[in-house]
Amino acid sequence: MDGRERPVAASLRLRLSLWISMAILAGAAIAGVYSYLAATDDAHRGQDTQLRQVGYLISRLDAVPMSPMAREREGDVDFDARLIVRFIDAPGSGPVRHLDRPPHFSPSLPDGLQTVAIGNETWRVFVRTNGKQVRVAVAQQTAVRDAAARSSALRTLIPILFLGPVLVLLAALLVRTMFQPLQRLALQLGQRREHDMREIDSAALPSEVRPFVNAINQLVAGTVRALAVQRRFIADAAHELRSPMTAMSLQAERLAASEMPAEARQRLGALTAGLSRTRVLLDQLLTLARTQELGIEQSSRVPLKRAIQEVFEDLVPLAEVKSIDLGMIGDADPVVSGRSMDINILVKNLVDNAIRYTPDGGRVDVSVEDDGGRVVLNIDDTGAGIAPEERERVFDPFYRVLGSGEIGSGLGLAIASSIANQIGARIALHDRPDGTRGLRVRVLFAACTTQWRDERSGTAHATPGGAPKEA
Repeated sequence: MDGRERPVAASLRLRLSLWISMAILAGAAIAGVYSYLAATDDAHRGQDTQLRQVGYLISRLDAVPMSPMAREREGDVDFDARLIVRFIDAPGSGPVRHLDRPPHFSPSLPDGLQTVAIGNETWRVFVRTNGKQVRVAVAQQTAVRDAAARSSALRTLIPILFLGPVLVLLAALLVRTMFQPLQRLALQLGQRREHDMREIDSAALPSEVRPFVNAINQLVAGTVRALAVQRRFIADAAHELRSPMTAMSLQAERLAASEMPAEARQRLGALTAGLSRTRVLLDQLLTLARTQELGIEQSSRVPLKRAIQEVFEDLVPLAEVKSIDLGMIGDADPVVSGRSMDINILVKNLVDNAIRYTPDGGRVDVSVEDDGGRVVLNIDDTGAGIAPEERERVFDPFYRVLGSGEIGSGLGLAIASSIANQIGARIALHDRPDGTRGLRVRVLFAACTTQWRDERSGTAHATPGGAPKEA
């Protein structure tokens, strides 16, 4: 759920952030346009108010210049100033007497605010006539007014222009924070073991997601029940077949004690071998069904060297039949976390597989080492090895490498892989490190879990734990 592996179109978090950002930017644009227009209008109103106030103040003066020259000196203002004050004649007072300096306002201008075009310039003019019939015109260029209004309006846009990107970043951060419970849930599910079918805890999830999680829990519960029924059927079928197979094996032994032609005895031998392989297959099916049972059991500390020695006691006869040198290298005696029976079955299946696929007179070496605080089990043989493209498939049930010449069911490595997943170990197949022909099976055990039980004393202990690195 983190979003790094999926395309943008499939990411709900990115789409939500995008839509929220677009809404924020659209709102900021509308607010900016409205603020700009409103600020410009307010600036123009303020400028008109300023014209009125200046006009009223000048018109109320007691001493008003009467001669044109005096009016020119009184009303003359530098062109860089914002306001221009002019005294103009009353309407119908005769010919217009222009002052030396522009702008020249016509005596016909009515009192009040108005926009006047003089030459190439446009002026905003306020005209007022006082009680002595002296007319005062206070003017300002519209270009100056507009520039001042735009400057004032742009200052009102600065907070909006700054706040828009900040809100976008804040929205993206909030959306990411809201999705963190889902990301933590995905991380927890990704770290679960293959057979861990516990319900997903929805207490810390948003209420909108809980129905989805509850539906997943129901689906997982149904899957667990279906798998349990399937495994129980396999176990029951294998168990029920053991009795007739045992009876048939006894009958074959009795028949072998009787006198019969050589051809019949040869066929009886093939029958006996087939019955033996079938009994082994049934035992492996029962073991596979048991190792795939769901549920969390308390782990214990298992000495790996003792488990290897017990396996050797069972498999030495098989190695002697093929004149295979079977032995353990080194005196390391590490402790791993798991159930004793599971560790024994794991080691036995791997060593048995190495012996069976090693030619007569070959060699199988078992060694244990410590890799950064974690226990590593290596099983090296001098067999034909396994092609790299088939090293993943050999862990599938009933899959066997063609052309090996060995008769088997293809369940040994599947059982070992199932147990490894249960105890948090990793199995990998490599070429022999010395470059010779053969195969190395490498098992990387996890450190002892935080809660383990001493098999001898039955006392529970706490130990730092950790997940294994990739083998």
